[in-house]
Parts: sequence; C-alpha cells; structure tokens
Amino acid sequence: MAEEQKPKVKLYWLEQSRAQSILWLLEEFKIDYELELFHRNKETRLAPPELTKIHPLGKSPVISVTPVGSDKPIVIAETGFIAQYLSEHFGQGTTLLPKRWKDGQEGKVGGETDEWMRWMYFLHYNEGSLMPTFILAMILGMMKSPKVPFFIRPITSLVVNNVMNSFVIPNVKKHLGFLESQLETSPGDYLCGKNLTAADITISFALIAFQGQFGQFGTWDTPPDKLYPKLWAWISRMDAEPGFKKSSEAIKQIDDSYKVKWT
Repeated sequence: MAEEQKPKVKLYWLEQSRAQSILWLLEEFKIDYELELFHRNKETRLAPPELTKIHPLGKSPVISVTPVGSDKPIVIAETGFIAQYLSEHFGQGTTLLPKRWKDGQEGKVGGETDEWMRWMYFLHYNEGSLMPTFILAMILGMMKSPKVPFFIRPITSLVVNNVMNSFVIPNVKKHLGFLESQLETSPGDYLCGKNLTAADITISFALIAFQGQFGQFGTWDTPPDKLYPKLWAWISRMDAEPGFKKSSEAIKQIDDSYKVKWT
C-alpha cells in the first residue's frame, strides 16, 4: 500500500520568540515538519532581515504549509492564526481543539461550548493584550542595562522606574490577576477546562519566559508567586509538560545556542 501523502509543513523558527509555542503544537499534533532557524542580532536583539523574505514583516513565528499535489506553499503568520489553522486541520479529534458546539445547538448563536469560547478568546488574547504588555516591560528594562551609556543611565533609569511603577506594573498585575481568575473559574486544571489545549500552549511561552523577571519590572509588596498561586502552579505544570520538553530538545539537537528564557 502506498504511503499516504501529507501536507508539507515548515516552521521558520527564531530564537527567544513565540515560534517555540508553535513548535510545541507541531509536536503535540505529531506533524512531520521542517525547521529553518534564524538568530537575533546580538546587539539589537532584532530578527535578521532574511526573515522578510518569508513574510514582509520579518517576524516569527511564521509557517508554510504546502498542500498535497501543490508546489505553492501557504504562508501563515501570527501565533493565534497559526494555532487556529493547525488545530482545525490537524487537531480534529484531539483535546487540543475543544468541541465547538453543544449537542443540538450546531450553528446557532450561543450554541458554542464554554471550552471552545475560552479557547478562541485566549488565542486572540495572547497576542492582542498579554504579549504587548510583557514586551513593553522588556524593552523598558533594556533602558536600564549596562549597554546604556553610564552618564545617562541614571536619567533613563529614573524615567523607566516611573513608567514601570505607574503604568507597566499595574497592567502586568491586571493580566496576572485575570489569568488567576480564569484558572479559578475553569472546570479543570487548564485555561479551557480539564484538558491541555492549543490556547494553553500559545499563552504559556510568555509566562514561562518571563516568570523569573516579574520582580524586576517594578515594586511588588507581595511576590507574584504568592499573589497568583493557581497561575504559578499552571506555569510549573506547563513547563513540565512532555510536549514542551520535547520541543525544546528538538531545537537543542540542532542549535546549541538555544534558550527559552528572555535574557
């Protein structure tokens, strides 16, 4: 019997980027994929210009999917879009893609399951609300680094501390508190319910990457892990997931400069 042909999937992976969550998804879906690695500029921490040849914005993650019988790849960017596309094509019948409709309510407004509604929301929330806040905090933190000329560092540090404490930290706390409340109201240990979903995977990168740095963003009267115990337990659980470890090992095998945490 001839081997069944499958679409060709390629991930354009950039170090310390949300591409890590897409790699994890590919592993969870047991998709055969190809990797093309890119590294950030050591000075600017920006993606290399070569990525613009794949997608005009030159950002990661980006995947290409070449349908069976075609030689023209479909290029897909943005974490949420990629996660949804992969889930709908490769996640049918798995818990990574929650059941959409309540029995007998197919196609009706309000007929969606709570798990699916959570899933769709978190896929968009990750990029639309959560990551911009964390990236802003990271960029501001760079203004206090030793790379800033020492004679202006006291000024930049003062400005950064004011912005952090008046704007960034309140927003970071709002997001962490929101995720804590979502886990409290979830019918299971994961954001959408009892099972690991693509939404957990896409959101986990930010939390795993920044977990040890929240204390550096500004003043905390109580440590974050004490304020948000359910969230911190979820982060630890995600960090220990076999799929996360497998995706990390996949990169380590071909790139010894691999890192998950932002530095």
